[in-house]
Amino acid sequence: MPQHAIHAVTAAAALVSLAAFGPIPSGTPSPPAQSTTRTGSPAPSRFVPGPCPKPPEPIAALADARCGYLEVPENRSRPGGRTIKLAAAVIPAAEPATPAQDPVVFMAGGPGGDTFDDIPFLVESGLNKGRELIVMAQRGNLYDQPNLACPEIDRFNARAVGLGYDAKQAERLMLKAVKECRDRLTADGVDLSAYNTTENAADFADLREALHVPRWNVYGYSYGSDLALTYLRLHPEGIRAVAIDSVTPPQSATLPWGWSSAAEGIDHVFAACAAQPACKSRYPDLPRMLTEQVRKLEAHPLTLNVPPPGGGKPVKVVLDGGALLNLIVASAPRPKDLPAALDELSRGNPERFARARAAGSVQNVGAFAHGLTESVACSEWAPGYSEPDVLKAGRKAFPGWPDTVLAQVPQLPFQYPVCRVWNVADRASVQRVATVSPVPALLVSGTFDAKTGASWAKGVARDLSRSTAVQIPGIGHWVVPQSPCAQRVLASFLARPTAPDTSCVDGLEPEPFTIIPK
Repeated sequence: MPQHAIHAVTAAAALVSLAAFGPIPSGTPSPPAQSTTRTGSPAPSRFVPGPCPKPPEPIAALADARCGYLEVPENRSRPGGRTIKLAAAVIPAAEPATPAQDPVVFMAGGPGGDTFDDIPFLVESGLNKGRELIVMAQRGNLYDQPNLACPEIDRFNARAVGLGYDAKQAERLMLKAVKECRDRLTADGVDLSAYNTTENAADFADLREALHVPRWNVYGYSYGSDLALTYLRLHPEGIRAVAIDSVTPPQSATLPWGWSSAAEGIDHVFAACAAQPACKSRYPDLPRMLTEQVRKLEAHPLTLNVPPPGGGKPVKVVLDGGALLNLIVASAPRPKDLPAALDELSRGNPERFARARAAGSVQNVGAFAHGLTESVACSEWAPGYSEPDVLKAGRKAFPGWPDTVLAQVPQLPFQYPVCRVWNVADRASVQRVATVSPVPALLVSGTFDAKTGASWAKGVARDLSRSTAVQIPGIGHWVVPQSPCAQRVLASFLARPTAPDTSCVDGLEPEPFTIIPK
């Protein structure tokens, strides 16, 4: 699901000039995609070398990288259409004396997050320790041409912290922002229907050929796992092994699905607390406490003025039941602090949640490709279901909670009205397909993940005949950067895809929860 990264994470090269890689200022249109005069068939893809991006915070790994653009058709089903440019980088192995010949290619979450922003986490996790690491921004992302950023939505998100999560004013302002972004992108000639998982997968298949890589390994997390499985299904050629983290099954990724994942992740946090004597004694009935606080805040929302976590001028925040749930799903505060935060809230101290809500008032305007998010969500996740289906799934996940909270799927408020504005074709039938493959696969899940529930990996693993699935206790969304054990398992898998060493998982326990005095 969108902006599927750990809460501390903010989730390559110009063809013509270095300046093309500066962050696009708020309200500035993307550079136009390159037109093509070919007729009868889509223009062939090609990789054009160029300088690496220059993000505001320098990325050390790009200093020695080989960067450029992959030029691909915007819509492969429309011969003679224009081409677009996708930024990519090849980061050398950290141990160049004996690098493996098969690189690993990364597929980011989101969809819509800045792929290059993930590079430090990948390097710190050892992805390029013994082989090259290849990253490419999914179509429409930052540094691509066109860039499907929506500064209008970023500005709404900053303002939304001061509104009720499901308030009519919030819905009206969000739909206005979505319409403004859609109108601007389509006026620039963007074919919004072409920004989908099938085209994303074809882009990566073209990248492998354009870089003349005989075989490579794939690592994707969250939406990137959805993309990796789609890529494996449609373009299995040249894939040595696939590792997916925080698994999003293409056949199951729908809007109601978000409710089961939220309930599973939260239940695992509460069960882990109950398994620790100190936590169980101090916070004896967390499910009841959460339900009480959701009901209380939904009936009587709190309005506070608090500074964002990074400091600065206090901002107005509204904390209602929907906002509380969505903060928890986003691991804000951290799962280890969640029992303490709920206990404080029940005693009249909402500071931890209020400051986490205030964090949303600080937006990196223009960095997130909301256009890609909406095109994927509205063509692949929303079709076939309705607002009543979302509510029904919410009631099943959290019985007794207010319908006003359960009507909005976690992380994607007002998605059905948004999709009526975004207006892209239904692609559910071509995307909601299970991947069946003998290619060696590793599935990594965190038990505290409330965005992509850990249990969903089991069904995916059954269709991958040479798969290994591991659950890391006490870890939330995007496991590998947070877990040294998961990093060792992934390194072992890349070295021996059919026989990875998973022994470090045995005996792992969640870290102790925060205990505050009564």
